[in-house]
Amino acid sequence: MKNRLSPYYIGSLIVVVALLIVTASVLYTNHLAAQLRQEEQQRIELWADATKRIIQAKDTEDLSFYLTIIEANTTIPVYMLDNEGAILDTRNVTKPVSDPKELNGPIELRISDDIIQYIYYDESTLLTQLKLFPYIEFGIILLFIIIAVVTLYTAQRSEQDRVWAGLSKETAHQLGTPISSLNAWMALLEDKGIDDNMLESMQLDIDRLNTIAERFSKIGSAPELKPTLLTDIVTQTINYMRTRISNKVTIEQQGLNDDAVVQLNAPLFSWVLENLIKNALDAMNGKGTITITMGHDEENICLDITDTGRGIDHNHYKTIFQPGYTSKKRGWGLGLSLAKRIIEDYHRGKIFVKSSEIGVGTTFRILLKQSKNS
Repeated sequence: MKNRLSPYYIGSLIVVVALLIVTASVLYTNHLAAQLRQEEQQRIELWADATKRIIQAKDTEDLSFYLTIIEANTTIPVYMLDNEGAILDTRNVTKPVSDPKELNGPIELRISDDIIQYIYYDESTLLTQLKLFPYIEFGIILLFIIIAVVTLYTAQRSEQDRVWAGLSKETAHQLGTPISSLNAWMALLEDKGIDDNMLESMQLDIDRLNTIAERFSKIGSAPELKPTLLTDIVTQTINYMRTRISNKVTIEQQGLNDDAVVQLNAPLFSWVLENLIKNALDAMNGKGTITITMGHDEENICLDITDTGRGIDHNHYKTIFQPGYTSKKRGWGLGLSLAKRIIEDYHRGKIFVKSSEIGVGTTFRILLKQSKNS
């Protein structure tokens, strides 16, 4: 089976081909422009000579040939100046320049020993357009590159989304069968009078599996967002995690605001917090302090998750959110990638590394829009 070319490789190939086309076009256009410029110079020199012949001609001399040469110039702007720099005549000039001496030339016309005139000329419209053509072409090709790259990126993102959704829904589907079986066993054990404490512990685990299945089932579809007290979700998640972590780890809450209402999908957002707390536990090697701090401004609710772990190198601030990236020996590197999707794609918020220092710790920040109902 042939390997598929990655969108990044195809995008790079498109850029290289486009640059080659632009380079070849610029070189060839410059070559044509140089030829046309030389041709225009020869035409103006011929035109100047014809003008000189007409000025010096005798009354009986046939001037039709020289007049034909002069009339043939319909594209090249020409200025005729006297020896003091005053303009004597112009041809093909629609917008006179302030100083003709800045143009091409001069071509000297020695009419007599005492009379000398000078010809200055500008580039024709065709030559000007030819010189601009590579830049226009470059702009068109640049636009093509941007469209191609955006299209490739969008196609890749859509394909990733389909893979995420398919994998998540299949996981939820696969979990459904054992959960149903466990519920049936629970009912059977209740009938047999098994100890209530054991049954309660088993029910908690089954409820946990139901929550996990519900989370996976929501990936890939638009989740329902409801006005929710953020403090409630944070507290519930912290309480759940506290019973499942080492007593060498302390989770602290600061600044929790009972009035902070945001549009949330509670199961998915709780999943994000769990992932961030689990990452903090790994970074601290099972001992240290995790501090969850809530703040707000006029528009956003801010949630900071700070650990006292090993820290993250500044160069990896964005890389850690890419699928497959992990610093652990075991792991798929999907936790932070899922967190980013849930916060940014589903909740229209932001998640990023606010700060980190090697050997001191890391702070992740989540920004969510305050609900209008708050």
